[in-house]
Amino acid sequence: MAGRKSAKKQAFSKGRADNCSVESYKNKIKTFLEKHDKRLMALNELESKCRTRKNGRENFAEAFAQLREEGVIFIRKSMKVSLCSKIKYYPGTVTRLSRTFGFALADNGTEYFVPGKCMLGAMPGDRVLISAIPSRTGEPEGEVVDILKFGNSALTGRIEYVDGQTYLVPDIASKNHLIIADDGGFRLNSGDKVMAEIVKRGRRHAEHKVRITSVFGSSEYASSCAMSVLALHGAETEFPAEVLKEARKISEGGVQEYCLNNREDLRELCIFTIDSAESKDLDDAVSVEKTAEGYRLGVHIADVSHYVKGNSALDKEALLRGTSIYYADKVIPMLPRELSNGICSLNPDENRLTLSAFIELSKTGEMLSYRFCKSVIRSRVKGVYSEINSILAGEESAEIAEKYACVRAEIALMNELADILIAKKERRKAPELETTESKLIIDERGVCVDVQPRERGKSERIIEEFMLTANEASAKLAREKKVPFVYRIHEAPPEEKINRLVETLPKFSIECPHFSTFSPVHACEILKRSKDTQYAEAVNLMVLRSMAKAKYLEEPLGHFGLALEDYAHFTSPIRRYPDLAIHRIITDILAGYNNEWLNKRYSGFVHNASERSTNAEIKAVTIERECEDCYKAECMKSRIGESLEGRISSVTEFGFYVTLDNSIEGLVQIRTLPEGEYDYSEPVSLAERCSGRVYSLGDRVRVICTAVNVSDGTIDFVLDDDDDED
Repeated sequence: MAGRKSAKKQAFSKGRADNCSVESYKNKIKTFLEKHDKRLMALNELESKCRTRKNGRENFAEAFAQLREEGVIFIRKSMKVSLCSKIKYYPGTVTRLSRTFGFALADNGTEYFVPGKCMLGAMPGDRVLISAIPSRTGEPEGEVVDILKFGNSALTGRIEYVDGQTYLVPDIASKNHLIIADDGGFRLNSGDKVMAEIVKRGRRHAEHKVRITSVFGSSEYASSCAMSVLALHGAETEFPAEVLKEARKISEGGVQEYCLNNREDLRELCIFTIDSAESKDLDDAVSVEKTAEGYRLGVHIADVSHYVKGNSALDKEALLRGTSIYYADKVIPMLPRELSNGICSLNPDENRLTLSAFIELSKTGEMLSYRFCKSVIRSRVKGVYSEINSILAGEESAEIAEKYACVRAEIALMNELADILIAKKERRKAPELETTESKLIIDERGVCVDVQPRERGKSERIIEEFMLTANEASAKLAREKKVPFVYRIHEAPPEEKINRLVETLPKFSIECPHFSTFSPVHACEILKRSKDTQYAEAVNLMVLRSMAKAKYLEEPLGHFGLALEDYAHFTSPIRRYPDLAIHRIITDILAGYNNEWLNKRYSGFVHNASERSTNAEIKAVTIERECEDCYKAECMKSRIGESLEGRISSVTEFGFYVTLDNSIEGLVQIRTLPEGEYDYSEPVSLAERCSGRVYSLGDRVRVICTAVNVSDGTIDFVLDDDDDED
């Protein structure tokens, strides 16, 4: 009897060992590799140590494969294995790729520059293993040692025929022609802008083979190239039928009297919008009154959350899109036009539902108190930036004077309050970083015929200061009430970027302020010290590039660039999901729901909304930049051969970029410079050893446009010989 029990026990133990789970094998593999006294262990030795039985090898193989894909272990061609942490290989993701280099972001947060020859054929979105290599610039540089998991294999380019054979000239990844293994059934013409997918991967980008999936038209037109950018990044230009049905139903319902119940009636208050002339999605309106203590600022925002209910088809689509995308003269809205340009837009002389913020300000602009309320308004006029700027300058036409007669006094009062808020911002030492936005002039054919720097007058500054104040108040409300919220945060610059800034400033003969912890005050001081020097623009660029990226987070970490402890995005719920999200939360606060209920309902929601909105913003910015590059290149086609003046805006070891006064940027390649040996002083200058000729960040130069490529949005300049001789 005892013998039978012992036999059963042994059989059970043997079976349990043989059927060791995948997770158990993963733990064993990591344990043995960690304890191994050498960095590498032979695969057969590892398998033996894990005591893999014949019928357990399948689970061992699966565990091994999972750990490899997760970037935990690495196997060499010699069939020797190591923990990646032991050999300093880091798992990460390829984030960007040009024709000659790329960037990979390690999971530990370090971004590596990767030369093209070290990419191993990896594409954006691929999960990879990264190994650090000696840097030529001081910035982290690495190589891809393994591709763990393929990401999106889509890429764009143009069709080119060579000796009767059709090839794809890709916009990224390779300077070489790629073999088209499958034309997708399309009739391909030379110069067509297309999208393709990689059907066979090579160990180098030039070895990839592709299948054509879409054709957009001629690559000579920016409009075709923009369509390819949208498709590549998965930007949906059409709304699903269910979403449109919801939007039409809301629009057709209009603003009924019952909608005004439990709302403050502000229709008699002098409220109006101020926006660009072409804007159709008017989501913010303002009012200002004098008080005994100072001023009462009213910021009245379209109550989009009244119409877009949580988990509705509209809400799910808005969360998926995250933000509206603006490029050239077009917009891909977050919400259907029935809402964005219709019932949610604060059009003049129409009843509109709003969420209002009333902020009491002292005579010096300090925030004394604030309150939020559901409201109904009736905008007095559709204010236009350029028209109000002419009024403030005393240069308005009779027509403009008549249009704004009913709000003339309020415009003066708004100007007065904005000056106070600007002075307050200066007192708190928020760094005034200058950025230039481009205005693309598109003709009736959809072709870019001119590019101009977008003017930013006083009325733009007025609205900016008012919106910042309302955004700050919304974040204060959430933090003080300790409820879940979506904050707009901007962290202090990374230490490595600050160190680089400190090392570079002396090259411009600018003394860096002393600090133990870098703060907005120090950024402000650096800009101040460079203000009246020839390097002002260059230093502004350097400080700007040293900054961290702003993002959305459920934690109130403050905003470095604005020097504010409390900040959120409250003022644009038509075009940004975070604003819509916090409107929903503020509405429930106003309805009287307690913290326990609010935490239960919104804790998971704000985390999800923050993360997805940050990713959506990055995607939108990338799309807008890439489209803009194509349109700018299209504009320069008519200016090839012209001599133009600009400023060196970036210096690299392969040349330098020159930004023209209209914001168009092109590359002067080092091979086109006067013959000689050039030393690169990163990131400041290229200096020729013998002649002493130096090309420095911030220098004014004359260049000639020699070539453009609309398809990939690049522009080539050479130095104007006459200018060089001077």
